[in-house]
Amino acid sequence: MTAEKTVGEKIRSIREIRRVSLEELAERSGMDISLVRKIEEGINVPSLAPLIKIARALGVRLGTFLDDSDSYGPVVVRSDEHYKGVRFTSQSSEAREHLNFFSLAFDKAGRNMEPFIVDIEPGQQSDYMLSSHEGEEFIYVLEGVVEINYGKETYKLAMGDSIYLDSIVLHNVHAANKQPARILAVIYAPF
Repeated sequence: MTAEKTVGEKIRSIREIRRVSLEELAERSGMDISLVRKIEEGINVPSLAPLIKIARALGVRLGTFLDDSDSYGPVVVRSDEHYKGVRFTSQSSEAREHLNFFSLAFDKAGRNMEPFIVDIEPGQQSDYMLSSHEGEEFIYVLEGVVEINYGKETYKLAMGDSIYLDSIVLHNVHAANKQPARILAVIYAPF
């Protein structure tokens, strides 16, 4: 079973436990029912924005879809372990860039922040899709150069640079100069 399918299965399970129909979830989240169905079935791997919308619509925190255990104490993730965590991507039929998220807190239950290592593969086209969601993000560039479209502004960040932004503003993070990049991203999404 892939991690992507696990996220979809968790969404379906929570939806069914809360007795919310697929149609109701689509309406509450403001998403097309076919997209919600594809996410639940593991056909479409969701990005952060749809996951956050679904979490809010179900009244759970984003981490609920990523939790693997009920550990409430500190969680240590060794350098060779973060790739074993939950992985999802922003890749969709409309997206040009590919972002692969690796959770750094997959064993921490009850968390309010979502820390990720994100590998960004450069896209072939430059029509980046902007998205927004409630919350805040902190991004620190580990390798390469990233470009961040934020509202009407564009920020170029190199290794060692960081940005803290309000996620409600339309934004997009992508690799600059058609070269791969790696970032540490910490996302806070209230529920």
